[in-house]
Amino acid sequence: MKAIAYYQSLPVDHPEALLDVQLDAPSPGPHDLLVEVRAISVNPVDTKIRKGVTPENGAAKVLGWDAAGVVKAVGSEVTLFQPGDQVFYAGAIDRAGANSELHLVDERIVGKMPQSLSFAEAAALPLTAITAWELLFERLQIAGSTDQGQSLLIVGAAGGVGSILTQLARRLTGLTVIGTASRPQTQVWVRELGAHHVIDHGKPLSEELARIGVGQVTHVASLTQTDQHYAQLVECLQPQGRLALIDDPLQPLDVMQLKRKSLSLHWELMFTRSLYQTDDMIEQHRLLQRVSELVDSGVLRTTLGEHFGTINAANLRRAHALQESGKAKGKIVLEGF
Repeated sequence: MKAIAYYQSLPVDHPEALLDVQLDAPSPGPHDLLVEVRAISVNPVDTKIRKGVTPENGAAKVLGWDAAGVVKAVGSEVTLFQPGDQVFYAGAIDRAGANSELHLVDERIVGKMPQSLSFAEAAALPLTAITAWELLFERLQIAGSTDQGQSLLIVGAAGGVGSILTQLARRLTGLTVIGTASRPQTQVWVRELGAHHVIDHGKPLSEELARIGVGQVTHVASLTQTDQHYAQLVECLQPQGRLALIDDPLQPLDVMQLKRKSLSLHWELMFTRSLYQTDDMIEQHRLLQRVSELVDSGVLRTTLGEHFGTINAANLRRAHALQESGKAKGKIVLEGF
């Protein structure tokens, strides 16, 4: 089967940073779906692993943790899907990624694709939707019905996770949603997604909040450059507020800064359930099923930002370069082999 892989960690502008390769087709385990991949999208995790993880024993390493496709075969214990089903999912970080014609994924972290979306539009959603949902409702513990008068500051609201988190917070909760974006085009994007206010994270956050008449917020979702904004986020949070993050701070965070206000700190990693095969792993299947319903009912929209064409090494290198630039709006998608 065709796949895109790498053999050594190289800068994205190196012609061998990602390569077109031929690999053997995989066979499904008991809980696996064998999926014919139709579209994929790119996430920061792809670039981080490509730059920081050297393949073992000279083997080809396949990236890609967002896919939409068609089930071709199922494992012996599969009960949720059957061949022919159109599905979307993010996969598991400790298994081969989806940048290949055929891909194995555990059925418990897969959802049926929204009927109203194309494969490309659907591929933009899974990883970020799971991350945003878990962050909002499980880590920050937003109830969705008792949060009137509360507020959420989303740092990096124009990115992949921010684009779906903004929608979830605005459509499914009573929160006042404040997104940050630093460029005019991304600020327009965040407003279109439903944010009540948009501020510039390139400026002091407390001053930007004051500009829109907000003193402090009850919740913060820090999606990028948390270490750079950390002191300001502590200042912006109300006493007993909650701070959740998803990125990898380059500098250690001083948790003692949280003590005076009794602030709580929460990490969100959507791969945790699959990495540890948790008892509630199937919650990600249920979550994606719910996202699919919300898309088909018009509550949520795809976060596809740019379509980079066919799934091949050259186009994926371009996609990785844009992702690494920090200037991507929404999700970068590729489609077809």
